[in-house]
Amino acid sequence: MAVLPALVALLAVLLVLVPLAAARWVPFLREDLAFFATMARSSLRCRRRLAGRPATTLLDVFRQHARLRPRRPLLLFQDEVYTFEDVERRSNRAAWALWRRLGLRGGRTVAVFLPNEPAYLWTWLALAKLGCPMACLNCNVRGRALRHALEAAEATVLLASPELREAVEEVLPELRRAGVAVFYMSAASPTPGVEALLPAIEAAPEEPPPAEHRAGVTASSRAMYIYTSGTTGATCVLRSKFSASQFWPDCRRYNVSVIQYVGELMRYLCNTPQRADDREHGVRMALGNGLRAEVWKEFLRRFGPVAVWEFYGATEGNAGFINYTGKVGAVGRANRFIKLFAPFELIRYNVEQDEPVRDERGLCIPTKPGETGLLVMKITKNTPFHGYAGDSQKTEKKILRDVLAKGDAFFNSGDLLMMDSQRFIYFQDRVGDTFRWKGENVATTEVEATLGLVSFIQEVNVYGVAVPGCEGRCGMAAVRLKDGATFDGDKLYAFTQDTLPAYAAPRFIRIQEALEITGTFKQCKSNLVKEGFDPGLVRDRLFLRDAARRSYVPLSAAAFQDIQRGRIAL
Repeated sequence: MAVLPALVALLAVLLVLVPLAAARWVPFLREDLAFFATMARSSLRCRRRLAGRPATTLLDVFRQHARLRPRRPLLLFQDEVYTFEDVERRSNRAAWALWRRLGLRGGRTVAVFLPNEPAYLWTWLALAKLGCPMACLNCNVRGRALRHALEAAEATVLLASPELREAVEEVLPELRRAGVAVFYMSAASPTPGVEALLPAIEAAPEEPPPAEHRAGVTASSRAMYIYTSGTTGATCVLRSKFSASQFWPDCRRYNVSVIQYVGELMRYLCNTPQRADDREHGVRMALGNGLRAEVWKEFLRRFGPVAVWEFYGATEGNAGFINYTGKVGAVGRANRFIKLFAPFELIRYNVEQDEPVRDERGLCIPTKPGETGLLVMKITKNTPFHGYAGDSQKTEKKILRDVLAKGDAFFNSGDLLMMDSQRFIYFQDRVGDTFRWKGENVATTEVEATLGLVSFIQEVNVYGVAVPGCEGRCGMAAVRLKDGATFDGDKLYAFTQDTLPAYAAPRFIRIQEALEITGTFKQCKSNLVKEGFDPGLVRDRLFLRDAARRSYVPLSAAAFQDIQRGRIAL
């Protein structure tokens, strides 16, 4: 602890003394120093707060805001405005009701099964006031996946929305046998035998519950179990569902200054019809991940000079990157100073054998600048890996040992990244998404980015499919056409011939009305891979890359059989 403050002070001096000439010799040195100093100060502040007795938690920070600025808006939800004071009082009532009606005590895990709505926020705060960890269930999970999420977190109570009645009733018998109490966060219950909690909440007092309820909370106590990505803020603007057409009107309406994006969300915004007021907004910063370089450029061209802070990270990961310089396409920088406290490495990876490449000593081999490698992050006291609740085997599978030295341990990100000569980091692909064809590695994200430039293509999802008698996997692309556009096989063939290596050009094209995505706007590939390119199974239009005709031609049942029997070479 004593070393870090001294280092921060030294860096502050260096920021002043480093001349512009030195910055030219070492590009981005000042930016790296400034960012590290900022992160170090934040780390020290967090450590001091968590080291206190009792520890200062996010709940304490919220309550301090509620005392200092009670009338300030905290949450804007469609036509509703909730101030810090509103949320404080509602969470107090919920805490009293949960304690009195359910007998909740510190340490008991409560699962919350709610859609995007204000009640999610004060339910979380109410549980924090009782010292109870919250399991944040994805409102899209069903059946066995829902039961597994509850079991993994060892939840004894489920708080749900009546909107999710069908999902609740599907697993209700199993939950009752497991001793899980189920309640609806509503005024009335649509399910016999399940109580509605809202009447008890509304009848509860607005004063804070006794602090003794969370007297046992320390810096190491569990606050929540996260199954998917999430965010926190100050004033926050929330919608029940994302709407590309209403996104910018909402930004103007609520005077939004910072937006968060994920997955393909920014592409959806760029695909909306152009308007004269596209640049009339107050957004100054966009923070998120999954933004491809070509969409990034189009977003800035169309919507103005917004500072984009792309980052890389994982919910369970022990480190990450953030692009604090605005380099288009990069997820961050390999900051030399931060690496001292959060060591990571890009190592060579054999995609075909699905394992790291090791030398004669059995150690992994770091990549060179410009070479794609597997990102691994060292597990240390500063960067611990806590693993997965209820699944020790999965936890162990994410730990890679004997990486740079015998006995060391690294978190296996499962992602392939590349660092250029200036130490910028670029996301390449997921390990499972990269496939091998004709002896070469094909990165699906690179092919998707290229095909996305075709004039008649709106969206594209690239994946590898198995072909009898062929090693590796053959490239295939699921494509959604732009409104009113038609598929042009000749044009697509010529384009891929000019822009992609022969091994990377998709052999099969599947035309879809809509591409399947996750709740965080990430493309789904598993079902597409399973269905393959069989015209007897796939109802969508299928096309085959025909070198003789220099076009993508309709894939007939006869041609499919010839491919299966090896009569058509791919």
